[in-house]
Amino acid sequence: MAELRLQINEDGAGSVNEMTYKDVYDMWIQQHKLEVKPTTYRAINSKFKRILPKFGHLKITAITGLYCQKVINEWAKELKTFHDYKIQANLVFKYAMRYDLIQKNPMEHVTMPKLQNQVYFNEDEEKVNFFNQDQLEEFLSKARGGMHFKDFALFQLLAFTGMRKGEALALHCSDIDFEHGYITIQKTLDMEKGKNYLQTVKTIDARRVIDVGQKTLSVLKEWQDIQMEEYSKAGLHYEERKEPVFTRFNPQKVSMNYMRLASPNDTLTRFFANHEEFTKITVHGFRHTHASLLFELGATVKAVQARLGHSDIQTTMNIYTHLSKSEKEKTAKLFDDHIDF
Repeated sequence: MAELRLQINEDGAGSVNEMTYKDVYDMWIQQHKLEVKPTTYRAINSKFKRILPKFGHLKITAITGLYCQKVINEWAKELKTFHDYKIQANLVFKYAMRYDLIQKNPMEHVTMPKLQNQVYFNEDEEKVNFFNQDQLEEFLSKARGGMHFKDFALFQLLAFTGMRKGEALALHCSDIDFEHGYITIQKTLDMEKGKNYLQTVKTIDARRVIDVGQKTLSVLKEWQDIQMEEYSKAGLHYEERKEPVFTRFNPQKVSMNYMRLASPNDTLTRFFANHEEFTKITVHGFRHTHASLLFELGATVKAVQARLGHSDIQTTMNIYTHLSKSEKEKTAKLFDDHIDF
């Protein structure tokens, strides 16, 4: 507001009417940057790389509802997440309304396309991003001897807990209670300008304490013993309650740092290159694997939501609809066996 008042005093009130969408965006994003986490800020910036070419050059007062509808329709044909782009673009208009830069929000009455002709999809063409039970067992069996034990321990943890990658890499030894068998999740690892840093997890629901079984605890304890040896060889003191669980050695600074966020992806890519018989999944696919197997074992949607830390149960339901093929076949067989005619 101070910037607007100064502009009015210097150039007259008419100058405000010359402001473009980009001018308003620049003011809004500087304020919004102070209200969101760095990861959210970067995600917003990424979306505006598509939004600004459509709106940025136009005077904010000249943008009409019809033009907004045209842009939304175009995005709907190109993007599955076009709703998110509409929401972000609308935040700038709301900011302009708040400070009386425009009298009416042109996004207010935009209709979101349903695209009925795109409802059908071929399930065989849809990318499967999880392992079934047999695939997971085979992966872990080969990974245990085919990659560094630290990497194996990480993938085993992801598959057996459903943690997000950032949550796992942010763990400290103090977050694991080996005696009572649970792990506390309250932070996540992120990177900005080449530097790792910790931040709180995305939502209150994501802050959680999850039970873990003896298989996972045994693997983590075995890795901890190996990790202590690595510290000793590097001439570093290992403080059990303070150290990150997954570390990498920095020879230049003679120190242990958090594992790089890209490291698990690189490891998985190398593994699949050497084992072409596997269905390729992403690191995040281990989270989907955990959820899928929980559903197969009879866990409720609410229980899976709590374990995965979803704030919205619809997110959990979306995973539920992508059960493994074996589970779908089992469900059909149960029904066939039950009905006798």
